[in-house]
Amino acid sequence: MPSLGLIMSQVFNGLALGVLLSLIAAGLTIIYGTLGVINFAHGALFVVGAYAGFSVFTSTGSFVLSIIGGAVAAMIIGLIMERGLIKRFYNRPVEDQILVTFGVSIVIVEIIRAIFGGVGQRVPVPVWGEGVVDMGFVVYPLYRIQILAIAAGALGLCWMVLYRTRLGLIIRSGIEDALMTRLLGINIQRAFLIVFGVGAAAAGFAGMIYAPIVSIVPDMGFRVLIQSFVVVVLGGVGSFPGAILGGLIAGQILSLTSLFNPVYSDVMLFAAMAVILILRPQGLLGVEGRA
Repeated sequence: MPSLGLIMSQVFNGLALGVLLSLIAAGLTIIYGTLGVINFAHGALFVVGAYAGFSVFTSTGSFVLSIIGGAVAAMIIGLIMERGLIKRFYNRPVEDQILVTFGVSIVIVEIIRAIFGGVGQRVPVPVWGEGVVDMGFVVYPLYRIQILAIAAGALGLCWMVLYRTRLGLIIRSGIEDALMTRLLGINIQRAFLIVFGVGAAAAGFAGMIYAPIVSIVPDMGFRVLIQSFVVVVLGGVGSFPGAILGGLIAGQILSLTSLFNPVYSDVMLFAAMAVILILRPQGLLGVEGRA
């Protein structure tokens, strides 16, 4: 039986992973809920953010600039994708959207591999994140606690934009009824561009703040993408609070299951998704009929 300290350490690991998945899934669910596009290139944007941040950190030594650089780079790539290709597939079948975004993700990953190689890169923990914190019941790395605050702050900012600004009102209206939003004279195409850019930036931001915890490799986005889609299903398609709740649940499932047997962590995550789909097909906080 694992000790209490080990269990609590995994609980905090699950929280750190959960808020990161929430951040990635929030961008994914906003894009899908508003644009109706299943973006299989979202994981590649996560990788873009990690490598762009790594490049900025190598050049400047500033972790804060690295975070900004990762988010901006992913946003720029996302905007180019949306204007150059994705917007042509808004009214196309889902199969076409999956194929084109998956193809784009492969191209992006292979370009990154050609530039940086396939060997893993490391981003050191920033100076202000070094060390550990003794909580009494567990000694835990300081940076992982800071990730909770950083990601929570980013999610809070996204919440403010969605629920306290005119842009957020347009986005939420587009999620509920895109046709009526157009009939009201709102430039929905511009809103779509902004939505895609924000979603891409969220993925890039998450990629960089996650970089000091793992080795950066070109293929790291594929597993994150799959987990993020599970988070969206758990929380409910188009639901921002659902993405947060689903991410926290997924983080705990992955972390606590790996404490007993890492091989079954993904299996348990998909099992949880299957249970939710059976008992509540619209997700925990989703609205019935939204798809």
